[in-house]
Amino acid sequence: MPTPRKQLVSLADTAYYHCVSRCVRRAFLCGNDPYSGESYEHRRAWVESRALELASVFAIDICAYAIMSNHVHLVLRVDEDEVQQWSQREVVERWHQLYKGNLLTQRFARGQAIASYERDTLDSIITEYRRRLVDISWFMRALNEPIARLANQEDGCTGRFWEGRFKSQALLDKGALIACMAYVDLNPVRAKMAKTPEASAHTSIRLRIAAVHKGQQPKELLPFIGNERQQMPKGLCFNLKDYVCLVDQTGRVLRKSKRGYISDNAEDILTRLNIPTENWLMLTTSFEQLFTGPVGSTESLNDYQRHHKRKRRHGVTTCRSLFG
Repeated sequence: MPTPRKQLVSLADTAYYHCVSRCVRRAFLCGNDPYSGESYEHRRAWVESRALELASVFAIDICAYAIMSNHVHLVLRVDEDEVQQWSQREVVERWHQLYKGNLLTQRFARGQAIASYERDTLDSIITEYRRRLVDISWFMRALNEPIARLANQEDGCTGRFWEGRFKSQALLDKGALIACMAYVDLNPVRAKMAKTPEASAHTSIRLRIAAVHKGQQPKELLPFIGNERQQMPKGLCFNLKDYVCLVDQTGRVLRKSKRGYISDNAEDILTRLNIPTENWLMLTTSFEQLFTGPVGSTESLNDYQRHHKRKRRHGVTTCRSLFG
């Protein structure tokens, strides 16, 4: 029996999650189908555009993504603090970008008078909207459902486009987060769909590399903010150029199937995370195969298991061996 989603997503433990949606029967419904000879490459752009749009509506940031031919990877950060700062009007306006709401919320959005006997009902609805705008399940639902409808309309058929449940994996610390992001960013290189990260279409690393050349960071993604310090802004606690360099050099090693060389600047991230280079290459090659549950150091995994009152520490041996 699958684990209930509310037990998989625990914001008390971590704000970061690796989510994967796969096409039904893992068919190539977003790429070049080798069986039918049809090309559905344009659907990858649909998924990418929709995901980035949702990140501007939900209180959920995208750290990394890769839109593949038969599945989608997303590394997400849930921002509970941000959603609590939104006014009631902003919550309703954001929700109405995705769904129609009801007559009461539509009147509220237009600035029309709300009777006193309607106020409690409106407050309850807005509270529910606020909860949904910070919910990964609603984010994935708002992503997958429109894509499925568009694809079925294009194919002139009905039925499932995605598998019933998306996979959700808790990333408990910085080591797990950066390793998972690099794994996601390097998906097209490992699949031999691209020779280099910057040539990987429909990925976050391509956006980040393009932005680096302009001395900027992509507005659609959670930014890198450098090393930890007091009064830190929201973002990833690493240097963007170091991360891009690390992913690029890792991609070269993976493509040539040999040990390769990782420069001192790029390896600085691994040193801070206490991840040996050999372990890093294993993580960025086989992250999904190595871990089926929460990922992190032994300490963070133990805290997670205690918090959820689980006697079995699933995956602790693998985590201990790979995360220092």
